[in-house]
Amino acid sequence: MRISRFLSLIGLSLPLMLVGCDDGAKIKPEQQTGSDPTLPEAKNFLLPPMQVPDKIDWKPGETPKVAPGLKIEKIAEGLLYPRQVYALPNNDILVVEANGPSKPTTKPKELITGVIKKSSGKGAKGGNRITLLRNNNGEWQQHILLQNLHSPFGVQLVGNTLYVANADAIIKYPYQAGQTEITAPGVELTELPGGPINHHWTKALLASPDGSKLYVGVGSNSNVAENGIGAEYRRAAVLEVDTASGASRIYASGIRNPTGLQWEPETGKLWAIVNERDEIGADLVPDYLTSVQEGGFYGWPYSYFGQHVDQRVQPPRPDLVEKAIKPDYALSSHVAPLGLLFYTGNNLPAEYRGGAFISEHGSWNRKPLNGYRVDWVAFRDGKPVGQPKPIVTGFLTDDEKQVRGLPVGLAQDQQGGLIIADDAGNSVWRVTATASQQ
Repeated sequence: MRISRFLSLIGLSLPLMLVGCDDGAKIKPEQQTGSDPTLPEAKNFLLPPMQVPDKIDWKPGETPKVAPGLKIEKIAEGLLYPRQVYALPNNDILVVEANGPSKPTTKPKELITGVIKKSSGKGAKGGNRITLLRNNNGEWQQHILLQNLHSPFGVQLVGNTLYVANADAIIKYPYQAGQTEITAPGVELTELPGGPINHHWTKALLASPDGSKLYVGVGSNSNVAENGIGAEYRRAAVLEVDTASGASRIYASGIRNPTGLQWEPETGKLWAIVNERDEIGADLVPDYLTSVQEGGFYGWPYSYFGQHVDQRVQPPRPDLVEKAIKPDYALSSHVAPLGLLFYTGNNLPAEYRGGAFISEHGSWNRKPLNGYRVDWVAFRDGKPVGQPKPIVTGFLTDDEKQVRGLPVGLAQDQQGGLIIADDAGNSVWRVTATASQQ
């Protein structure tokens, strides 16, 4: 259904929906990347400015574009909204297929934005399963490893235990190397914040190097606590879970939606990508990449990027704003980062080693559009430096009117290939070096 037709059916006009849309982005993305992004004055909108491309399919033989020295191939298709990818030690690839659980729609904005996002391929029905990909002499085979999950997202293997982060709990399963189906019932390790709303349902998951802890990214239950601060219990946080007992604690807080967690290889520190708030302008607020300090508070909902107060949040908390940690590296506004990978392999050219790949699912509330690609950010002495470099593009057409796919989860296989989940394209891609670069 076209957006204009939908709005007429519910009694709204396109001009009303697009209130403020003439106030497109005034700041270039490169001015909003790095440690000191340009932050304009906040604006308030009945509805945020919106620009949404229509979803189209990849044509036979069509692929995303890659940077010089790289090549890309499709290793899986026909999936059911693949969100995350994870490489097992034997080089099998796990693909987590899911979308969010159903939730009540109580506000006109939620109804409208839900339909708009769906039109660009961001609202497809997920498989609620994990598919295993196996390379058999160059042919990638698909096996259903796990079924009947509840909006899974994060997955980690520790020893012979496979941990799956559903929308409301971490479930553990016995796993033996090489198996292509798990039939044993899962056992709940710990509950995770869920509930009837579960606004940010994705639960990123990362094991500690020794396997004794799991770190879980839990997003907020709202944009800026408009559902009440009580609805944010143990949310907008990174939780630490003990794998032996299931006991958990808040490791860091004030992180609106930490959608990807990784260990930085040089320092061993925990890093996250974060989706920030919206509805205060096309140029606010930059999503970011940051190290995560134990006990640290990162501002949400009371402030952003350090001590920039969000006036919408009442009552204010100047005590928390004062101690809010400024993120390390802005990614520019509304790019929606959903995948993070520090590259440690040897397949891709040497320039990529030690840096971070970041998948940007793409904006819907900014004009012109932003994201829709996989970037690479260089690291030096354990810190990000310079401007992001586009590595995988072509998901969005040049005129920004159509989108073929949307990059989400990232993984590195045992040969050093970069694996990319494409949820809107229902595909998985593999990026490697060309023969001349190997």
